[in-house]
Amino acid sequence: MTPFGEKLRALRAERGIALKEMAAALGLSAAYLSALEHGRRGRPTHALVIAICAQLNIIWDEADELIRLARLSHPRVTVDTAGLSPAATELANLLAERIRKLPPETVERMLELLKSEAAPARRRRRKPPLTAS
Repeated sequence: MTPFGEKLRALRAERGIALKEMAAALGLSAAYLSALEHGRRGRPTHALVIAICAQLNIIWDEADELIRLARLSHPRVTVDTAGLSPAATELANLLAERIRKLPPETVERMLELLKSEAAPARRRRRKPPLTAS
């Protein structure tokens, strides 16, 4: 299952919407929507994510989160390490080779580490608050 699929399934459950019902409303087959939820299909298009948001009546932060999760939910990832350090290339290759064997708690720790490393970079890119003069 992908992060997007997990979130979509939870949102459907919260609203009591059956898979077949939602698929029909979106003009999709139930099999396709199920495959999308379970990560057996590539990430959804932006247009489909927007249609899902409209169908689930979600806006603002929740919609932004679903869009973010869709972007991060490609089940077959390619990592381009050209121009990076040998250590970065080794990391990418070891992760690709061993991710299926990692215990869930190790995956969670690694994910939190990567998220915490990315947070300072996101804060640096934000514009400073406006001040009164």
